[in-house]
Amino acid sequence: MTVRTCKRVLVVAHTMTFAQRLKEVFGLLEGDLRIQVVFTSPPHAFGSGVTRYLRGLGITTVPWKEALHAEFDLALAASSRGMHELRTPVVRVSHGAGHIKLHREQALLAPGERRWPGMLSRQHLLHDGRVASAAIVYAHDRDLKELARSCPEALPKATVVGDPCVDRITAGMPHRERYRRALGVEAGQRLVVVSSTWGPTSTFGQLNSLLPQLLGQLPEGHRVALLLHPNVFAGHGVWQVRAWLAGLGGRGVAIVPPEVDWQPVLIAADWIIGDHGSLSAYGTLTQATMLLTAAPRREISATSPAALLAAVAPVVTPLRPLAAQLEYAEQARRPGQYERVAASLSSVPGQFHRRMRSVIYGLLGIGEPACPTPAAPPSEPSALTDWELPAGDVRPLD
Repeated sequence: MTVRTCKRVLVVAHTMTFAQRLKEVFGLLEGDLRIQVVFTSPPHAFGSGVTRYLRGLGITTVPWKEALHAEFDLALAASSRGMHELRTPVVRVSHGAGHIKLHREQALLAPGERRWPGMLSRQHLLHDGRVASAAIVYAHDRDLKELARSCPEALPKATVVGDPCVDRITAGMPHRERYRRALGVEAGQRLVVVSSTWGPTSTFGQLNSLLPQLLGQLPEGHRVALLLHPNVFAGHGVWQVRAWLAGLGGRGVAIVPPEVDWQPVLIAADWIIGDHGSLSAYGTLTQATMLLTAAPRREISATSPAALLAAVAPVVTPLRPLAAQLEYAEQARRPGQYERVAASLSSVPGQFHRRMRSVIYGLLGIGEPACPTPAAPPSEPSALTDWELPAGDVRPLD
């Protein structure tokens, strides 16, 4: 290394989703000549594409085995997997809109133990009965109240910093028309965004029932963009996802690549058709009218933003024309219909970058830079036509 006197921070990016959330965190260290940031990508079932994503940011990774034996001053991670093996204090960063999906490995639960979402469960926070992190950051005060019941041992390590996506989307809302122009949404056109989390109960897991409606029922003047969770691409492979969607070729439906910033697309939407994933909840911060596919209630935390949204948003039915359902949902939308959902995403809106930076520098034991950390609006996106499948073409996305 040419520069050797820096504090060394390790960023542990298990998946592309985690890497995208951690980008909001390690970006706070830019311009500080006292800190060297090192990146690694441990083995993970959904790890495909992480190295390529980081490489696109100009980032070089070190092997996970090398990172395990190296000395660092701090590590940043959005997953608990393997963190107890590191020889450094770890900051756990929550990802997504609240804590939605309940812990799936019920065999690990004690008899009568309640299922909690990952970042609130003892299985994800403790190792050998001890808290495995130096700090655990959450988005909302509600999370600390839940943590006091689910894993009180972790409460002294927990702090509320807010949600970077909330702050970015809020900062981007004044630029909505600029995003629409960049996407190629022309005057008089309406943009329908279909978002999907991953797993069999997601929109994509049931897409064979929704795609025919999108293809056959939307009138002229409607543009469609698909926002699929990166785990869908990582789990099945980019080629397979495109092959399944080959019927969209030449129909003007854009498939947003997993490495692309989804926030401008969400901001630009007139309607969002979503599921119990985070993007649906983040959609309540925009001007879009929401429609949901049926949610698997037994898999969702009852206090999560997704559960709150499921209680107030209309649900898509295959028994009625989709265009009519979109129009009905828009006309029937009530003022403040999604306000409670939006408020549940962060109890300190606009403060993530300032609070998160204070946590990091406090653990590093050095003073913060004498400059503010405002949330910048998302950058302009590419045109939707750049992401459309040509007829008969299922080549991988670039």
